[in-house]
Amino acid sequence: MSKSTPSTRIALIGNPNTGKTSLFNTLTGMRQRVGNYSGVTVEKKTGTWSLPNGREVELIDLPGTYSLSASSLDERVAVDVITGHGLGQKAPDLVVVVVDVENLRRNLFLASQASELGVPIVIALNCWDVAEKKGLQIDSKLLEQRLGVPVVPTVAKRKSGTEELASEIAKAIETRPMLMRPQWPEAVQKAIHTLHEELVTKRGEKLREGELQRLLFDRKSAVSERLQSSAAEHEPIVKAARDQLYKDGFQPDAAESTLRFRFLNPLLNDVLERQAAMKKRSKSEGIDQLLLHKFWGLVVFIGMMYVVFQSVYTWAGPMMDLIEGGVGWVQGIAADALANTPMLQSLIADGIIGGVGAFLVFLPQILVLFFFISILEESGYMARAAFLMDKLFQWCGLNGKSFVPLLTSFACAIPGIMGARTIHDNKARLITILVAPLMSCSARLPVYLLLIGAFIEPVYGPKVAGATLFAMHFVGALVAAPFAWALNRTVNKGRKPEPFVMELPHYRVPQIKLTCYRMYESGKEFVVRAGTVIFAMTIVIWALLYFPRSTNVEELVTTAYTQELEAGALIDEDELSKRIDAAYLEQSYMGRFGKFAQPVFAPAGYDWKITVGVLASFPAREIIISTLGITYALGGEVDEESDDLRSTLTRAKWESGPRAGEPVFNIPVALSIMVFFALCMQCGATVAVIAKELNWWWASGSFFGLTAIAWAAAVLVYQVGMMFA
Repeated sequence: MSKSTPSTRIALIGNPNTGKTSLFNTLTGMRQRVGNYSGVTVEKKTGTWSLPNGREVELIDLPGTYSLSASSLDERVAVDVITGHGLGQKAPDLVVVVVDVENLRRNLFLASQASELGVPIVIALNCWDVAEKKGLQIDSKLLEQRLGVPVVPTVAKRKSGTEELASEIAKAIETRPMLMRPQWPEAVQKAIHTLHEELVTKRGEKLREGELQRLLFDRKSAVSERLQSSAAEHEPIVKAARDQLYKDGFQPDAAESTLRFRFLNPLLNDVLERQAAMKKRSKSEGIDQLLLHKFWGLVVFIGMMYVVFQSVYTWAGPMMDLIEGGVGWVQGIAADALANTPMLQSLIADGIIGGVGAFLVFLPQILVLFFFISILEESGYMARAAFLMDKLFQWCGLNGKSFVPLLTSFACAIPGIMGARTIHDNKARLITILVAPLMSCSARLPVYLLLIGAFIEPVYGPKVAGATLFAMHFVGALVAAPFAWALNRTVNKGRKPEPFVMELPHYRVPQIKLTCYRMYESGKEFVVRAGTVIFAMTIVIWALLYFPRSTNVEELVTTAYTQELEAGALIDEDELSKRIDAAYLEQSYMGRFGKFAQPVFAPAGYDWKITVGVLASFPAREIIISTLGITYALGGEVDEESDDLRSTLTRAKWESGPRAGEPVFNIPVALSIMVFFALCMQCGATVAVIAKELNWWWASGSFFGLTAIAWAAAVLVYQVGMMFA
């Protein structure tokens, strides 16, 4: 790969599930997310490709799209790049349209649209092997003659036809072949001419003919958002052109598809021949009869999800323990090396190293979950699951495409929220993003394990404990449905969601290399996007827990320690150090704020120590465990399986107030805490990502809204639980 970016740019564009990203990986040697699920490529990817003549070009992998009538965010990326409004405001020198041989007519519709933008085109007939197995034969040379551009059969995953494609592209860069265009009726030409006169000639807008077509044919065009003139100026012009087209006998919303297919159909005569269908097709249909069945399909889906999540916890456990041990070991080394500078010691050991460990410990679970998600996507099952879930989602304003982002959010809401970009319906995308934090992420698991292990299992045994753990993962999902319904009735004003349309991809054997790379990319995305925010917020929380540092606190604790020693108590210096840390935390800014806010959480059964833990856990929810360890003088290195922490919680007493001397924790309190954590915002990084995808108003509203719901549910659980306690 050259050190500088090549000057020649080639864009890959195609319908979803045409193997476009697989071809990109093959040509550039790069590996990126490849899924057998519509719209899996959300952001454009670039790489360097060396052509046979030694020329290096920049290859751009664009999101899959069925047409240039962009209706979702990922489709608009494709339109922006091709029209020269993305990647440095420069249009590509050549566009390679990747076409699925089985859907030749529909795929060429996109190629025909791209040709109107004035860019040279090469056609890659991908999935050639699948077509042959299903009895399809295509005369690629005849198609090449009729279209007027090079047509090259390829099989991306086997690297078949890539050399021929590279050779044709090297020639096409010089010859600039243009795809044959339709001869538009006089009415269309008249409407486009009107737009050109009013917008280009009179108002100086820089628009190609293809962009004028987008304004004419698309009800909501991405092109209109880029115009220099205001909406008040250009909207009446576009409306007048569309109205005139309607008066001339053409429905603007349907005219393009009717006229383009009327142009394409004769070109495909004698090009495609369908022989007798192979048995493989009937096998695929037989599998779909089971996986898409109203009842048995759900049974298979639930069983598969159970296996996935059981594997997440089982497989990831040893690696999580290893990471926790490694973080603790590094913290110990740092603490010993900085023993003479307490504040720096705390910053490095507890703030920085602890902050890094706070999100790294969940990396194994995310990797395992995305391993299964990648397998399900590449095999073709994920699209079937989306269809299956669509009927369950429609009543609350979502659709089947919301399924994958919500499923992903069970590991971490951040990739789930970003995955919502593939949803065409903007309102459904908005609702999906807002309910994604209600899915029980990995960071909540330690909280569940601690409280279930301390209060549920000792009383009711492991079976009830396991059932409780399983149920806690679906508390958020149960609340998410009515929450989404309420959002649909208010934000969406009751408008029915757009029809859910998705092409069922072929069943394929997942490629292990691509699956492993998918895991790597997902892990990297989590560390970079979530980890950085969590780390920053952990430092802020550390400062609130550390300052102010009054010497009086240590003197008072030391005096009490001396008095206990004189009275014959057996207390070692390690316990004294833990008591001092607990006293410092109580007097810190966070401790003071916790005491101030405690009355708000009192109806849920929380004392000031639990309240501090809840407030301090905003960067990452599992931080409550180390915070409780400090407040109860056990040290911040305790984890959810610590017997000392569990036993200390069972013995904890109210220190003051009307309940002084009574136990703080019982089963209703434990359930209240778990329900609060199941429903509150996942972490600070989630808020930041919501702000990036929507805006800070929605992010702030989501945080306060979910916090209110979590508080109300926690109070309800505690108050009802105390009636039976």
